[in-house]
Amino acid sequence: MFWNLNYWDKASTLAGEVEDPSRTFPKALYGAVIVVVCSYLIPLLAGTGSLESDSSEWSDGYFAEVGFLIGGSWLKWWIQAAAAMSNLGLFEAEMSSDAFQLLGMSEIGMLPSIFASRSKYGTPTISILCSATGVIFLSWMSFQEILEFLNFLYAIGMLFAFAAFIKLRLKKPDLHRPYKVPLKTFGATMLCVPPATLLVLVMCLASLRTFLVTGGVIVLGFFLYPFIIHAKNKNWAHFVSIDDIKLNDCDVEDDENVMRHMADEAGVRLLSDSSSSSSMEKVSEIQKEVKIYK
Repeated sequence: MFWNLNYWDKASTLAGEVEDPSRTFPKALYGAVIVVVCSYLIPLLAGTGSLESDSSEWSDGYFAEVGFLIGGSWLKWWIQAAAAMSNLGLFEAEMSSDAFQLLGMSEIGMLPSIFASRSKYGTPTISILCSATGVIFLSWMSFQEILEFLNFLYAIGMLFAFAAFIKLRLKKPDLHRPYKVPLKTFGATMLCVPPATLLVLVMCLASLRTFLVTGGVIVLGFFLYPFIIHAKNKNWAHFVSIDDIKLNDCDVEDDENVMRHMADEAGVRLLSDSSSSSSMEKVSEIQKEVKIYK
């Protein structure tokens, strides 16, 4: 159930492909919450209310058997077909969010620019291939092991996200935010306590194998990050920088968006290859050019 209800934050990786995401995303999330709750609650109420089966019988794939006992063969096949389409949609959503996350990291200079390359249809080809490769590497694990592994990694990622959320509230209260939780810093911190407690509980329930595999992935990340920084400094691969942003390709409205984006200190630090002072000088130059265009 935890796995089925997580990864809501992955939708943010596709925000660049959505028109007016600040309005579209909240409406979509509200609607999705209602649909997800109904899709779980209604079948569970129907199944548990119509049958007197033991709780031990509710294993993987039992919903199809419940459909057969209630409505016959047609309902069983309908549930199985719906489950297959749902799994296909989950796979596509996971591939898309992972690929666009790699693309976004490349566009702000955290990964080589090759990950930002797109096909003629606008899809991030290299990022999709990397995401598919990760899926293949997970094929040697059982479904239950994959769920446990993903839940553990997701819990760690969300704990880091909560920590970053609170730190930015404390250190950068005036930073431009497309979305903002309508609470003060203390209230926002208290809001993170219940989910953080649940995440720690999920991590405590993991097996020893999950701890070992996840620990290996985390250690690899600690070594991979300085390696990428070293490769960036040595010019072993091309990385996107501030100088790669071409104002000539923007109209007046785009110029205003570029200036606001470049003034974001978080983005400047990610794009910068040198000290923060030189980065801010470049931002100042860009802002002056924008004023000239206007």
